[in-house]
Amino acid sequence: MANLEIGSSTGNTAGSEFQVFLSFRGLDTRRGFTSSLYHALADAGIHVFVDDKELRPGERISGNLLQAINDSKLYIPIFSKNYASSHWCLRELAKMVENTSNSKEDEKRVILPIFYDVNPDDVKLKTMLYGKAISKLKQEMEDQKKFSSKDVETWCQALKEVGGTKGWELEKYSGHGDLIKSIVKEVVTRLKTRQRQVTKDLVGMEDRITVINNLLDINSGGVRLIGIYGMGGIGKTTLAKIIFNQLCPRFGKTAAFLKT
Repeated sequence: MANLEIGSSTGNTAGSEFQVFLSFRGLDTRRGFTSSLYHALADAGIHVFVDDKELRPGERISGNLLQAINDSKLYIPIFSKNYASSHWCLRELAKMVENTSNSKEDEKRVILPIFYDVNPDDVKLKTMLYGKAISKLKQEMEDQKKFSSKDVETWCQALKEVGGTKGWELEKYSGHGDLIKSIVKEVVTRLKTRQRQVTKDLVGMEDRITVINNLLDINSGGVRLIGIYGMGGIGKTTLAKIIFNQLCPRFGKTAAFLKT
């Protein structure tokens, strides 16, 4: 994975904190969709982990990989046609499900699946696509004893659970570009990476926010300079922060809030 440098397993120590963990089948999407999605997320200022090792010694999830899964706030499994044929992908998926089930409300982890050339029914094992892959893994289990029947059962349960989670289906988009744009927008919004802290339960701001948004007319293009003035303590900075928080997901890492 020569092009995936930032946040790759060889480019960071095990103690690094990641925001997004990408799980994918290398032979299906490594040099195409996954690479494009990775760079789009990185360009938006998101710290992404992608595993750059197709083959690993031993059968346990490495400490570096495990740390990256534990550190990440959002998990994005890219379900491609051969995803379920990799017990490594399934191990990662099971760990994601475990982490999201055990996460606390104030540090909630979320799985955001991408159905790439497959549909949710495939992932939920309602069709033969992933069903055949699981059958082959069971045979491999009997022949090579790499994993147990309990492992396979856990993986199947993880597939069914995540397959029933709302995500993105490639077939519903005109191409990779539109799909990736939608994913990046959702990730930036969920992570709130650049949002400013604002006091909750503010009163009387709705009308002011509407006025400012109408003046900005963000979809019209061009540059707008708007001044908010008044005596101290009436909420000028707070209003500016609220507007910034609403709009920053549109601009990724180029968004900046400068307080004088």
